[in-house]
Amino acid sequence: MSRKFQVKTIPSAWLGENGRRLDCGPYMSGAIEARQLLKKYNTESLESLTSGHNGGIYNGPQFVRNYVDDPAHGVPFLTTSTMLQADMTNLPMISSKDAHSTKLSYLEVEEGMTLITCSGSIGRMAYARKDMAGCWSNQDIMKVVADSNKIKPGYLYAYLSSRFGVPIVISGTYGAIIQHIEPHHIAELPVPRLGDVEDQAHELIQKAAELRVVAAETIREVTEVIEPTFKLWDEVFSEKARTARNGFLTTSTTLAKSGRFEATFHDAVAAEIASRVQDQPHKHLDEICTVVKPGMFKRIIVDGPEYGYGFVPGSELFTLAPKPVYWVSPRTPNIEDCVMSPYWILIQAFGQLGGLIGRCMMTTPMLEGCAATDLQIQLRFDNKFDAGYTFAVLYSRPGYKLITRTPIGGSIPHIHPKDIESLCIPWPEEDVRHAIGKKIVGAWDKREEAVRLDNEARTLVECSIEEGGH
Repeated sequence: MSRKFQVKTIPSAWLGENGRRLDCGPYMSGAIEARQLLKKYNTESLESLTSGHNGGIYNGPQFVRNYVDDPAHGVPFLTTSTMLQADMTNLPMISSKDAHSTKLSYLEVEEGMTLITCSGSIGRMAYARKDMAGCWSNQDIMKVVADSNKIKPGYLYAYLSSRFGVPIVISGTYGAIIQHIEPHHIAELPVPRLGDVEDQAHELIQKAAELRVVAAETIREVTEVIEPTFKLWDEVFSEKARTARNGFLTTSTTLAKSGRFEATFHDAVAAEIASRVQDQPHKHLDEICTVVKPGMFKRIIVDGPEYGYGFVPGSELFTLAPKPVYWVSPRTPNIEDCVMSPYWILIQAFGQLGGLIGRCMMTTPMLEGCAATDLQIQLRFDNKFDAGYTFAVLYSRPGYKLITRTPIGGSIPHIHPKDIESLCIPWPEEDVRHAIGKKIVGAWDKREEAVRLDNEARTLVECSIEEGGH
């Protein structure tokens, strides 16, 4: 495929208005056109609408991260990737002593903040929800704290994350290898005042945030019920899991019987969970669903949705609003095996232990017809409530331990689909399964509704700006 080049003719006046910058970024992003359109509005500078530390627009210093395992001694820690995830339950923790120090205490996340990535992939944003409050952020996340007496935080987020706000935010980017923006680059960013539209947009964004919190709480509560219901977890397991890092013993008989020599496979906690599953009604995953692992392939990238399938990379699948990043041709080998349908379970099959490998998610209707990466193992169900039940089991602590005992490989561990096919889970009567499954499916539906509300808020703001500009 030939490389595409962008060409744009600009007025010489734009050079003077932008500090005589000669890099193409500010002129190609649409930032200048956005600023020109906003001149038709009553606007206020961003810094005049914020309050708090450093005026309400700030990031943090570089610091040594002292990670801990015990929640009693740590606080959840957000990075530029985890701030975009829908699930906050598996965040790493840094020392609470460090977090509450004078140097870092102001990095605590509060509900209603707009979080902006300011290093590397610039301009990705998240609206701080209730379940993010009490987390600490790294130095590569910039916070914008709305002054609630002057502007609604939901509207400010909707505008900043719109197709008018984002280009202006990223127009201040500097750096060759690793790009950055700093708080002073967006301090003068113009914010249009749109009257009642601001209230409407705020309500939509706030409702979306609330739905995400409810969905996360539902999933957490349901997966926690899995443990006592099927007697798959004792609290002593948590301590055993920590001490297992220093090594554990197994027998030659066990090694010979399993044919496995990976230490993770012989983890004592995982082995005990597997034994408990066997002691009750259970089924292998390949008995309840179709397990598919697409073959690896080289992407044949095309120019747009009219030419192929929207492609959703693995890291994108676990974000708040997974969507296609680019499009691939129908002629791409194995691509048909990657096209998703609603209410499948996808298991991340490659990566480092403790990261995404072994984590699972459910597909929802907004992903139908899109293609997932070949790095996922798909569990395809005929009944969405059985899918919901299975997700609850696999997402729980014992389910995760069962999955993550199976990876093979050294540098980049991966999970073989045969190990997923043969994995056993408790399989109670249909009414029990579906009572659990309905709650899980409902939670994922709420997450999809939250994406729709976010999009509606941004569209409302964008249409209001466009219509008022004519």
